[in-house]
Amino acid sequence: MKNMLRISSALILAACLAMPAAAVSIPDPAIDVDRPGEKTKQIAVFAGGCFWCTEAVFEQIAGVDKVISGYAGGDKKSAHYEIVSAGRTDHAESIQITFDPAKISYGKLLKIFFSVAHDPTQLNMQGPDHGRQYRSAIFHTDPEQKRVAEAYISQLNEAKVFHKPIVTQVSELKAFYPAEEYHQDFVKRNPDHPYVVVNAIPKIQKTRKEFPALVKK
Repeated sequence: MKNMLRISSALILAACLAMPAAAVSIPDPAIDVDRPGEKTKQIAVFAGGCFWCTEAVFEQIAGVDKVISGYAGGDKKSAHYEIVSAGRTDHAESIQITFDPAKISYGKLLKIFFSVAHDPTQLNMQGPDHGRQYRSAIFHTDPEQKRVAEAYISQLNEAKVFHKPIVTQVSELKAFYPAEEYHQDFVKRNPDHPYVVVNAIPKIQKTRKEFPALVKK
């Protein structure tokens, strides 16, 4: 992400326009986590490139109480931005979503993740950002999340929703480490930042267009 601060907005835009789009609209998951009666809040952890962008997408969704940018996949000692961004760890830039399963299901969050939050066909990169730290990944918190995530990926691949196979990894969440404070709510606090304007704002707008019924009023 930091290297992009030294690249012009025009080059970033060109990279984003080169991203492959879905061949057809993305269907709802055929299998979902059935927890409509639970009063306990649930956690979902996704990695889909720059956490500034994915955080901004999911903060809009009704039923989502909180989104934290951070790191998953590596250890506590290496959970620091300067190390992670250099590609010297097993971490992926990730977000931890706290949500109410009575208002938004895990499957619906997955649909947003695959359709507007990022491009799941890009291996170890996302748009202008390159490296394993920008990989596409789902970190499940229990066997049910794992089952639903893997089933949805198979469903989308079999339906050939995208022009290329999905490369999203599904792994058990060992730990989530919040990122440095200046990364939290970055888009809200820096709406005119060149990277935000070119990369995050279009995803926010696309979310509102594609999922108007799911966006907070």
